[in-house]
Amino acid sequence: MELNNEIKEYINKSVLCWLATASTKNVPNVSPKEIFNHFGTDKIIIANIASPQTVRNIKQNENVCVSFIDILVQKGFQLKGKAKIIGKTYPQFPEMEKVLTEMTGGSIPFATITEITIEQVKPIIAPKYILYPETTEQEQIESAKKLYGI
Repeated sequence: MELNNEIKEYINKSVLCWLATASTKNVPNVSPKEIFNHFGTDKIIIANIASPQTVRNIKQNENVCVSFIDILVQKGFQLKGKAKIIGKTYPQFPEMEKVLTEMTGGSIPFATITEITIEQVKPIIAPKYILYPETTEQEQIESAKKLYGI
């Protein structure tokens, strides 16, 4: 499934994403990820910084879910797909590494990358937009700023 411009925009506006994995015994694990981006037309890449459980789970069970939102607008996406761990010997590793390293200025080392091929996309929207359809994004931003003390 191709990542459209709206999804890419929300990836760029999101500070964190949450990656959900499960072991072969179906034990779930959800972990925040700070260094992530889109790659190509249908992939998300995430730097594996301090994620031994995530890496273990993906090696056992490739099914994952990644979610991200713009915390002020309170909209984003949930993406499901298949993940694999990419090491330095993988042909596209240098290109993927460059995308992620540009985000950190090279200050955060990582040895592997999680590559997720997207199969399903679902929008995430704050309940306020549904309960009060007249809510504008600007009103939601102002509300979130007050809530977060920004």
